[in-house]
Parts: sequence; C-alpha cells; structure tokens
Amino acid sequence: MVTWCKPLLAALIVACVAFVAACGSSNSSSSASSSAAPAAPASTSTSTTAASSSSSGADPAVVKLVPAAIKSKGTLVVASDATYAPDEFIASDGHTVIGMDADLSKALATVMGLKAKLQNATFATIIPGLAAGKYDMGASSFSDNKEREKTVDFVDYFIAGESFITKASGGTSISSISDICGKTVAVEKGTTEEADAGTQSKKCQSAGKPAVKILSFSDQNQANLALSSGRAQLGFLDSPIAAYQVKQTGGQFKVVGAAYATGPYGLALPKGSLAPAVLAALKVVMENGTYDSILKHWGLTEGAIPAAQVKINGATS
Repeated sequence: MVTWCKPLLAALIVACVAFVAACGSSNSSSSASSSAAPAAPASTSTSTTAASSSSSGADPAVVKLVPAAIKSKGTLVVASDATYAPDEFIASDGHTVIGMDADLSKALATVMGLKAKLQNATFATIIPGLAAGKYDMGASSFSDNKEREKTVDFVDYFIAGESFITKASGGTSISSISDICGKTVAVEKGTTEEADAGTQSKKCQSAGKPAVKILSFSDQNQANLALSSGRAQLGFLDSPIAAYQVKQTGGQFKVVGAAYATGPYGLALPKGSLAPAVLAALKVVMENGTYDSILKHWGLTEGAIPAAQVKINGATS
C-alpha cells in the first residue's frame, strides 16, 4: 500500500498456503476475519500493550481539536485491510485486528479522548468509505500520494518503500522494476504497487518489450497464494511487509531486486475533518514514547520519522 508504497506462519507455509501480509483485507467491512486471514506471531496472539503502556490518556489540547460529531459518539471508527502483517492483520482469535497500525490507532484515539473501533475492510474500499462517512480513519499502510490527496487528507507517520518477492527456489531474478517486462506480477487491488506495475508495463511496451502481466487480487493473502502456487513469478508489495513475510517463510521466499519508490505512509481521513486532531495526537504519542514502543514491538523502527517531520498531506508525487 505504499507509494514507493507501507512480515506468516510455518503452518501456512507447510500447507503451501499464502504467507501473510498485505494492503487489503477481507471481503467485508466487519471486524471478522476472512477465511484466508493470517494468524498472529506467537508473541502477539492478541493486541499488544505497547499502545497503552506509555500513553497517559486524553490530552485536553488535542481533545479540543476533535470535531463535535466524533466527540459526541466517543468512538473513532478505523478501517484496516487486515492481511498486511505486521502493519495490520488478524490475531489468532480469528477476529481481532492487531499490528502496528492497530496499536497506533488505539494510542491516537486515547489521546483524542476516544475509543478506537477497528474494522477489517478490503483495501480498495477504505478511501471510498471515508469519503462516504462510513469510517473516521483509514490505518492501512496507505502511501500518501497526490492522487489520493484529491479524495482524502493524510497525516504522515512512517516511511516505507516497495519491494518484489519471489520463490527462493525456482523463482525469477530481477535487479529493478525495469526488469519486470514480460513477468507475471501479483498485486493487491487499489495499491500503489498495482499502479506502478501498470506504469512500468506501458514503459516496457514503449521500449518494444513484452508487457507486464499483472494479476490483481482483492486482498494480499490471495496475491501471496498466487506467488506460492506458481501462478505469479513475482509479488509486489510494501518493503516492510515483504521483509516480514520472507522472514516468516523460513527461506521459501526471498526479496529480489532493489527497493523502489520510498515515501510516506499516511493515516487517511475525510477531507477537512480530523486531520488537525490526528496530527496533534500523533505528536503527543511521539513525544511520550508510545510511537517508538509500538514500532519496536513490531520490528519496524527503521521506518520511524521524527515528530518535527510529521505533517498533513506531505506527498511529493
């Protein structure tokens, strides 16, 4: 879900099922997981305590920035595509959304005097759902880019890129995105990777090379399965997710080629609504140590950004 964009379990791998992680989620917008939802790592079978251990509660200055309609209902409805570990995925209980974005959402809601209500939703439906008022925030490894900023506001909070993965044995070899001409690439619908693969395919054809065969799926689990089953030669997804997935496969998959298009993740919000409150809340959790604790817990400290650099709609492309 990165712009450049935004790692599962041995049992799944042994069974030749898709390894976890993705910018999408189940086919519904409920809190229940899809049948292909990944299990949580052994140490995180339920939501972590990272978000609650450092946060000291509501911040009066931040609470004042929360729109009255949201303040009155007392909840922050957060949509995540829970197939994208370790950023967002389903716990071993089969329905709880956990991960870095889930913990961060809870921490931000607390600072805003709200309770986070996490909902699992297909990635491609989240931004339309925000625009329609169905959700208050999208926390799903969204790459902040200019095109998306036309529909929603983003509060940038993390840095990530895009990577390719392939089978460690019998996979394909590339050095960069320019080498995917003629390759079959599995992506999730609505992601930056899907768009970037399409752009590269046009470049391939303009240069007289074969087009990229893009296989788009409604969630990342299905994209992963296409790779593990041999239908696709490459998987294209956010770099932190790719690294986590490869680690969990025990050597069955590997990252191939150079990372591509590094940029900011953004928390997606309806235009002209919550962005100032979320920005202020994010600075609070950064300053009190909660942000660092969450990233450390999920092994994502390399993507951290300092509080001085967080902003609203910081996309450069």
